[in-house]
Amino acid sequence: MARRKESGIEVVASMPWPAGIVLGLIGYFAVRYGIGWYFAAMNNPYLSGLGKASASGIDAPLGWALLIGCWFAAFASFFGRARRRRLLDAQSGATSLRDMNWREFEMLTGEAFRRQGYAIAENGLGGADGGIDLILRKGGKTILVQCKQWRNQRVDVKVVREMFGILVHEGADAMKIVALGDYTPDARRFAQGKPIELVDGGALLATVKSVQAKKAQVVRPMDRPVAFVAAIAASLFVIFAISANNTATMQTNPVIQPAYVSPTAIPAPTRLLPRMPPTQYTPQTSYSQVPKTPEELHAWKRKNAEAMKILDKTTRKFQ
Repeated sequence: MARRKESGIEVVASMPWPAGIVLGLIGYFAVRYGIGWYFAAMNNPYLSGLGKASASGIDAPLGWALLIGCWFAAFASFFGRARRRRLLDAQSGATSLRDMNWREFEMLTGEAFRRQGYAIAENGLGGADGGIDLILRKGGKTILVQCKQWRNQRVDVKVVREMFGILVHEGADAMKIVALGDYTPDARRFAQGKPIELVDGGALLATVKSVQAKKAQVVRPMDRPVAFVAAIAASLFVIFAISANNTATMQTNPVIQPAYVSPTAIPAPTRLLPRMPPTQYTPQTSYSQVPKTPEELHAWKRKNAEAMKILDKTTRKFQ
């Protein structure tokens, strides 16, 4: 029979309920903080920007959705386990076994094996017409289980032969076929010498009566509702404590982004000219102005006398 594709919630719900609580916490912190930390640590500017956006809380709704989904599956696991316990404890004989539907029959079978110390995985392969319904693990061995709730028909050799083929194909250690009724002689002969155990209705009822007598040993603290509520409360406390600590750290050490400065606002550097050595002024004497004849000397003296008079008048005026 083809394997039915299970959703993530169904996979988590098939586990013990504490596993769902833990997976929800891991998923929340991975989405809320892990994605931002991973991207921010990369050298790619685009991914680094995504990491900063994630660290700011943009992915928080996705983290809460994943957390709630896992916790919903954990609640389904807890409720299903409680339902299986009540179903097994309510059995009183062959009539009560016949009154169950095929799904309750599978749940009862799984709970009976669980109380015998097996780790149970509800495989979800089958349905009312058969298939690998349960996978048992104990002592390093894997055992496949098929449940047959046929009220008016015995299990024939064809079914046993088909289950033996699945056993070989899957590479499991053994196979158990649990039937509400009985098996045909051919089916029993085929199972002889093979790792196949045929459990009829009488053997199943004896097993149920046996584990019912050990009820006091089955009820554990983890099976009580207060344990589930306490686990949820503790998980919420851890989430809010870490979130508050992370917020306080970001406020204490804020990330300062460098301000953008326009290139036009930056003044151009002053260009320094090379410093030239000082030069001394050397007065030049024009020999063309020196009087050479008596007439030029007389004219030169007359000009000097006039210049002195003008200078004398000017000096008196300013005084």
